[in-house]
Amino acid sequence: MNYRHAFHAGNFADVVKHVALVAVLLHLKKKEKPFRVIDTHAGAGLYDLAGEAAQRTGEAEGGVARLAGLAGEGLPPALSAYLEALRKTDAAHYPGSPLITARLLRENDRLVAIERHEEEEAKLASVLAPFRNAKAVRADGYARLAALLPPPERRGLVLIDPPYEAEDEFQRATAALAAARKRFATGIYLVWYPIKSRAASEALSGEVLASGTEEVLRVSVEIGRASSTDGKERLAAAGLLIVNPPYGMADEMRAAADILAPRLGPAKIQVTTLNV
Repeated sequence: MNYRHAFHAGNFADVVKHVALVAVLLHLKKKEKPFRVIDTHAGAGLYDLAGEAAQRTGEAEGGVARLAGLAGEGLPPALSAYLEALRKTDAAHYPGSPLITARLLRENDRLVAIERHEEEEAKLASVLAPFRNAKAVRADGYARLAALLPPPERRGLVLIDPPYEAEDEFQRATAALAAARKRFATGIYLVWYPIKSRAASEALSGEVLASGTEEVLRVSVEIGRASSTDGKERLAAAGLLIVNPPYGMADEMRAAADILAPRLGPAKIQVTTLNV
């Protein structure tokens, strides 16, 4: 299965991932000091839900499409801000992580969005052009990451969200995270991964903890359907590891999960704090 962003834009995993991303950004904005976000596998930034890639899987129908009408007071702040980001995008498109991030940055905050595919990086640059404090970079995200750390602001988030096209992607993501933490130990890291094997998922969490991380928040979501009526394989489960999670994030994600789970499938969303 290809996990490149265009094929899964707006699906159940995107919804949960982006709510978590927004939760971290809102936390960073609580202090006046600026911060930097580095997105190692940024994609195109904006996706046409009627396009060939999105239509091939049709996964947005089981994700963002099911949030229509969700609004009102009392929603967790991260979920509310995520829904506001969706309202700023026409219903025919879905905003990727770089665009959601760029819209939430303050004037002195910065975004570096890395994408190695030339065509997607060109689209990304166009999407980010209106934002003076966000830039697209064409490069290998793993290779470029170390040179960007620590950021000048000494505060920030690193999002590692690769397409998992290579067989050793789990190992590369884990190694990149370990190397990055040696240079920027106080940063917040968000690592996304597909779940096709429970053992592989547990191994990833174990390796991250073994690398010296004191606390990791794990958010997993599964919808229990691996294929559709056309017989094609579909993404059925995914996870997030948040290293150095902000205070209170676990509770906020649980509150968001209570609202999202019945709409996404229904889905099973688990929020677990892992300690060494």
